[in-house]
Amino acid sequence: MMVNINQIKEMKQRGEKIAMLTAYDYASAQIVDRAGVPLILVGDSLGMVVLGYESTVPVTMEEMIHNTRAVMRGAHNTFVVAYLPFMSYQVSVPEAIRNAGRLLKEGGADAVKLEGGESMLPVVRAMVSAGIPVMGHLGLTPQTATMLGGLKAQARDAAAARTLLKDARLLVESGVFSLVLEAIPAQLGELVTKELSVPTIGIGAGPGCDGQVLVLYDMLGLFQRFLPKFVKRYANLGESIATALEQYCQEVESEAFPAAEHCFNMKREELAKLLEG
Repeated sequence: MMVNINQIKEMKQRGEKIAMLTAYDYASAQIVDRAGVPLILVGDSLGMVVLGYESTVPVTMEEMIHNTRAVMRGAHNTFVVAYLPFMSYQVSVPEAIRNAGRLLKEGGADAVKLEGGESMLPVVRAMVSAGIPVMGHLGLTPQTATMLGGLKAQARDAAAARTLLKDARLLVESGVFSLVLEAIPAQLGELVTKELSVPTIGIGAGPGCDGQVLVLYDMLGLFQRFLPKFVKRYANLGESIATALEQYCQEVESEAFPAAEHCFNMKREELAKLLEG
């Protein structure tokens, strides 16, 4: 059965933990969906792990729509949230609504996600009024990481923690159905989670959040440029794939592949006719 917003909210009410993973294409979405993960995030992290950008900043609306479409073809039971890319929602409220609407209409997503606190409240309210489900994001906001001094933990002192808690309350009042908390102290993650009526999804925010999200390529060992502190690697597929490719090259060079079982054959009589000219 297709997961919906009400079911996600009910999971928090029942005290059930919520698993979320990123996916960027049809194949990965199929695997995540088949595993029974209730939430997929089509993250702008695709810019780094799929497209090879140095950060998430260069990702475009067209790239997000393209990849969201592919994910939707493979995710039949999972609730899919698409990440609004940098500068697609910060310029003006009308432009933000148009771009969020495109992710739903053209991409097929169930909801959108955006970064930011109090400054984003008019955008969140307008999107929700337009019928667009919104997931918020506080703490480390990768799209504006340069202003935060880089990709590092946030809200580690009392003043910053109070600001984050205030922003979280305001986002909920403005209509977000869920909130991602990234790279904040575990104690603050737990406090925010207890304060809010909507589910919190942590990424480096401790076990006290209602759920957790990881980048698929990180947790499977497919992205190897760097490994964030909050990532647990559940497999090292990058090394396994490299080993398999090396074996393939060796077998091609030694003519061990393709073997007889990998070949098609003509019937003897047809081969004879061919050789007769």
